[in-house]
Amino acid sequence: MTSYIARRLLYMVVSFFILTVVVWTIIQLPPGDFLERYVTNLARYQGGSFSDAELAALRVSFGLDGSQVERYLRWLGRFLRGDLGMSMEWGGGYPVKKLLSERLPYTVLISLTTLVFAYAVAIPAGIYSATRQYTMGDYAISIVGFLGMATPSFMLALVLLYLFLKYFGISAGGLFSPGYAMAPWSPGKVWDLVKHLWVPVIVVGTAATAGTIRVMRGVLLDELGQQYVITARAKGLSERKLLFKYPVRLALNPIVSTIGWQLPAIVSGETVVSIVLNLPTTGPLIYQSLRSQDMFMAASIIMLLSILTMIGTLISDLLLVTVDPRIRFER
Repeated sequence: MTSYIARRLLYMVVSFFILTVVVWTIIQLPPGDFLERYVTNLARYQGGSFSDAELAALRVSFGLDGSQVERYLRWLGRFLRGDLGMSMEWGGGYPVKKLLSERLPYTVLISLTTLVFAYAVAIPAGIYSATRQYTMGDYAISIVGFLGMATPSFMLALVLLYLFLKYFGISAGGLFSPGYAMAPWSPGKVWDLVKHLWVPVIVVGTAATAGTIRVMRGVLLDELGQQYVITARAKGLSERKLLFKYPVRLALNPIVSTIGWQLPAIVSGETVVSIVLNLPTTGPLIYQSLRSQDMFMAASIIMLLSILTMIGTLISDLLLVTVDPRIRFER
């Protein structure tokens, strides 16, 4: 296993440098840049203008001077040193690293909690649905699953906001009450965060939970029809022991193998939800940075999400060995 992990880490390093090129190229595809947009808006709304010397100085201060290759190499060098550059949208002098340090922990917290919630609900529901096929419980879970997959997350967020405001007179948005939003961390603030966390977790996790239920049910139904299950039953193995020792473990394979994909899917699905629920996460940051062509902010967030995806994929591959004893690493 050690040699396998070492090889995978080496592949991750190669993938990282390839991703930096791809991310930087995609961000540069839209015509123009932040400075051109900034100057155009200034001239349109305030009637201001800049001389060529002032534009050149601004281009240097924003890090937009030089060729595309030179910009990429400067950005990559700073990224490897942990310097994510300055956000041009935030006055051209606010560190991207500071902005992310304020919002990334909430994004990770919501994403991981959503992932745990989705699996904790979906796996038992999928097992129940598969072992009681065509019963009322199976139909009920299937209907809920289809509704969860068909309902957009932002629409569910709007419905919850409306219901809470109409019937309880409170807002379901945000992660903190007004009294705790700017307060220093304390046990009271942590508990306030926990009380507000379940709304975005349910909203973001509904689609992932519904999809996982359908996968678990379908794969487990296929495993329950295999010959080894019929043979084990004929030999008198108890239904409970048979179910959890073989079919369930094998049915978990497609779920465990996609952990690395679920995390970025949850984060991307959380973007619009964060705007609707006013959550202090990276979702609104990346949305605004892409709109304003704040390339250092956008590139840093996308790269951090890509790194999380690669780490999640490695973890999911390692978990497969625990779930499925048929999988062995090559020596």
